Amino acid sequence: MIELKSADEIGRMAVAGQFVGELLAELSGVAAVGVNLMDLEHHARRRIEERGAESCYWDYAPSFGRGPFRNVLCLSVNDAVLHGLPHDYVLRDGDLLSIDMAVGIDGWVADSALSVIVGTPDPADRKLIECTEVALAAGIAAAQPGGRLGDISAAIGEVAHSYGYGVNGEFGGHGIGRTMHEAPHVANSGRPRRGMRLDPGLTIAIEPWFCRSTDKIKFDPDGWTIRSADGSRTAHSEHTIAITPTGPQVLTSRPAADATTTDPSRKPATAS
Repeated sequence: MIELKSADEIGRMAVAGQFVGELLAELSGVAAVGVNLMDLEHHARRRIEERGAESCYWDYAPSFGRGPFRNVLCLSVNDAVLHGLPHDYVLRDGDLLSIDMAVGIDGWVADSALSVIVGTPDPADRKLIECTEVALAAGIAAAQPGGRLGDISAAIGEVAHSYGYGVNGEFGGHGIGRTMHEAPHVANSGRPRRGMRLDPGLTIAIEPWFCRSTDKIKFDPDGWTIRSADGSRTAHSEHTIAITPTGPQVLTSRPAADATTTDPSRKPATAS
C-alpha cells in the first residue's frame, strides 16, 4: 500500500531531511586522510543522539545481511557501493567514500547519500561521482505530478548510459515516509510513461549508484557490503523528495559548501 502524505506530513519529513542533509555535509567534511571509518560512525551516533533523532539503520534486519545492522551509517569504500559496514579502516589518500544514512524524527523519516573523494582525486572517480549526481538531478526533474514512475527511472538510466556506465537492476530507490523502505521500488533504469502515476503526496528516495566498469555486484561474507563484481570503483547519490502539485520538492538538501573532494590537510576526527 502506498500512502500519500499531506502537506503537513511532508513538512514533518522535511525536518528529518534537513537534519540528514546537514549531517551528511558535516560528515563529508570530517572524512579525511587518516580518519578511521569508526570515527565517522561515532561522530554520527553522537549527533543523532544530541538531536533526539532515531537511526533507521540500527537493528535493521532485511532478508539479506547477517543479523541486525548495528550501525547508524553505511560507509562504502572504493569498490564497495551499498550497505558498507563501518569497521576499523583508516581512510587513505585517493579513497572514494560513499556515506548513506537515514533517520527518523517524531515518526517521520528521511534518507540520503553522497560520495566523496578523500585527498587527491582521480579524474575517473570525479567523473563517476558526477554521473551519480547528474543522474539524481535528472531523476528529480522527471518527478513531476501527473507523470509516471518510469519517467524517473528512464531519466536516471539515460544519464548513466551517456557517461558510459551500466545500470544494475537489483537495488534502487524506494518509497519512504513513516518507515525507511516503503512502496514503490524506484529503479535506476526504465521506460518513460510507464509505471504508477506520480500523484502529489508521494514521497520517495531516488538513489542512482553506478560501478565504473560493470553492472554486476557481489556481497561480502558479512552479508551486507555490496561491491562491484570486478573490483572497479563505485559511487552513490541519493535524496528524499516529495511530489507536490507544483513539482518535486527535495527534502534532504545539503548546505552549498558540500563538495565531492575532501581537504587532505584536514585533521582527523576522534571517536567518542
